Amino acid sequence: MPRITHNCAGHHRRDFLKLGLTAAGGGLGFTDMLRAREAAPGRSLSRPVNCILVWLDGGPSHYEMFDPKPDAPSEVRGQFKPISTSVPGVHFSECVPNLAKVADKMSIVRSIAHKDPNHGGGNHYMMTGAPTPVPVGCGAFVTFHPSFGSVVSHQRGVQGGLPAYMVMPSITRSGGPNFLGAAHAPFVADGNPDSKNFKVRDVVLPQDITDARGIARSDLRRALDRMKRLNDRAAEDPAVAFDTFYGQAVDLIGSPTAQDAFDISREDDKTREMYGRNDLGQRMLLARRLVEVGVSFVTIHYGGWDHHRDLFKTCKGEFMQKFDKGMAALITDLDRRGLLESTLVVALGEFGRTPKINKDNGRDHWPGAMNVLFAGTGVPRGGIVGATDPKGYYASENVYSPEDFAVTLYTKLGIDPHQMLYTNTGRPVQLINGGRQIKELFA
Repeated sequence: MPRITHNCAGHHRRDFLKLGLTAAGGGLGFTDMLRAREAAPGRSLSRPVNCILVWLDGGPSHYEMFDPKPDAPSEVRGQFKPISTSVPGVHFSECVPNLAKVADKMSIVRSIAHKDPNHGGGNHYMMTGAPTPVPVGCGAFVTFHPSFGSVVSHQRGVQGGLPAYMVMPSITRSGGPNFLGAAHAPFVADGNPDSKNFKVRDVVLPQDITDARGIARSDLRRALDRMKRLNDRAAEDPAVAFDTFYGQAVDLIGSPTAQDAFDISREDDKTREMYGRNDLGQRMLLARRLVEVGVSFVTIHYGGWDHHRDLFKTCKGEFMQKFDKGMAALITDLDRRGLLESTLVVALGEFGRTPKINKDNGRDHWPGAMNVLFAGTGVPRGGIVGATDPKGYYASENVYSPEDFAVTLYTKLGIDPHQMLYTNTGRPVQLINGGRQIKELFA
């Protein structure tokens, strides 16, 4: 059975909200991204803390993951039993046995909540830290926020010839730069890394051009560029700017670091099997390779969590197994390589699911309670933050908002969450309006 990749709103995972949330065209090729970035260069930060964000599009159920309610009535608790984790006294759903084994390497926040039950609004809120603006009248000025990855790109810029912000395999609906401009749209690495001939576009030469021919063409271009231009206003010639972007893209193609990072076949079979030989598991492995060489922000888009029907059948099958195995492997692998303290790992969707099971054996949208997984960068190991009420209806202890989540994420990455950004018309926009750190995630 093909995996569901869209939600009940009818949006395919390759679609994005057509309300200015992303730059035109979504993700960019590397040459396009460099060209756009030249018009709006980002600032550079020195702190080498990177982020892998696993976006569970559609809204995962907190009951079937990290907040089971075994004492609730059957129409609330569902079909699965709680299991012990590596942290004494902490229980997860039996759907995530591998993550239960690495609970001592991460924290789960069980008490993030908001009030937007819509996919578009919830997605924007949890991917930007700002609620979706609602026009209040004819001609009202509406400003959508840039995504976390785009803000990181704006702050850091290209790192060692590699893009600061990457997504796999497609951009999320609120994953774009909005008013920060196309310079900070993500570099999209599509395709299936588990396929035999996996290649990342714009990182390899076309098949009809050999390495030798590519070098020869590059040398010829440089030789021609050294010739004196006849036009006295050559500096304003668009070709000059194009040469710059072309050259940087060629540098990427010729960069041993980039080639090594994208060449997942260099991993040993044991490591690849640990992540799972499937599209999601290998994207998680590739994300580890990317942050290892300095990519600042990587988003892995794993859609299909809008389980209005057949929730229990889905959670018993490959869909949940891929996430459970790959996510546990990512955390374990980063930890054993000494990368977990410099890499923030986050997994979340736009909201949780309803407490009461519906007539189709599913759960519906529920922003009153949701779980978020955190690991790395000083996040306490084995932590459980907050709680929901006995039936899981609402976050009830240490309740946090999407603004708090955003403040925490930016603070972990060394970015001021309350700074002022400016639109291309000079209009000031506060990055995060209010919000506080989730104090339990700071040792």
